[in-house]
Amino acid sequence: MFRNIYGLDLGTYEIKVFDKKRDFIWKEKNIIAKKDKEFLCAVGDDAWVMFEKSPDNIEVLFPMQSGVIARFDDMQCLLEHLLKKERPFSGGAEYLVAVPTDVTEVEKRAFYDLVYHSSARAKSVRIVERGIADAIGFGVNVGRTQGIFIVNMGGGSTEISVLCHGGMVVTRLMKLGGEHLDQAVQNLIRHNMEFLVGRRTAESLRQDFGIFEDADCTEIDVTGRNLQTGIPEHRSVPVSTVRAAIKEPLKECASEIKSMFERIPPVVRSGVEKNGICLTGGLANLKELSTYLQQSTGLAVKTCVRPELCAVEGLRKIIQDKKSYKELTYSLLGEDYKWLR
Repeated sequence: MFRNIYGLDLGTYEIKVFDKKRDFIWKEKNIIAKKDKEFLCAVGDDAWVMFEKSPDNIEVLFPMQSGVIARFDDMQCLLEHLLKKERPFSGGAEYLVAVPTDVTEVEKRAFYDLVYHSSARAKSVRIVERGIADAIGFGVNVGRTQGIFIVNMGGGSTEISVLCHGGMVVTRLMKLGGEHLDQAVQNLIRHNMEFLVGRRTAESLRQDFGIFEDADCTEIDVTGRNLQTGIPEHRSVPVSTVRAAIKEPLKECASEIKSMFERIPPVVRSGVEKNGICLTGGLANLKELSTYLQQSTGLAVKTCVRPELCAVEGLRKIIQDKKSYKELTYSLLGEDYKWLR
């Protein structure tokens, strides 16, 4: 009997899943809503609708923080519901999970246990480094290419990975993502205008204005709360305020990329100079981000059509190629990880 295989990319704000049997990729928000801190109200996209709009007795939570699992039980409950919700999964399936490289072995084990010890009744769970999945999803031959520089900018973290001939050279997981840019926008609007906007509003402003491209308008009307009167009202937020807010976190990211580039061996560096930076992750959709990083680092920056799905597309290719599935993935039940059991 054919056994199904699922590929899981568990991002801070979105879960991406590849279903081999259906040859289909779907995604949903990585968020959960609980009533009175106990009863489950909604998960995924349904819970996202309640974010910043729920009453006091309903708590809306993100089980993942900065790329790692922060609330294990909530994350397991969320994953189980999403796999069952209009997407029936078969018992005894295999799972391939993309995990950050620059985390502890215990944190990697949490990704493994999340699936293996759930009601999904997994037959087996295998792990692959997200940097490798990103490179394969980008269309790079990881086994033969010398000097692959992957920058995955997601909702809660940025993962920088340098690969050479299929092996990881250096990697760094930064606590810098879309949420940090949105918080910066919120803080500057609050400081300059004494006006409080929600995170979803800040995200919308960031996405509309971008970094430094010519905008169709110089300001956007948004709804928020006047901090002097405490009354909700409409105000126009100028593009200059939004761009000034997001430049500082992006400057930090560009500085870390340059630092990583300087630390890699000369042979690998020459390959990176030739191949450039592969930009992936949901934040890569930010207008003119690739141009900004290219000007800041001096390296060519390439991105794909749907960068938020790059890692899960890599999982798809690995799962569909038996050789890659065997060589690039591993199980935490192996002898090398005996101490984790």
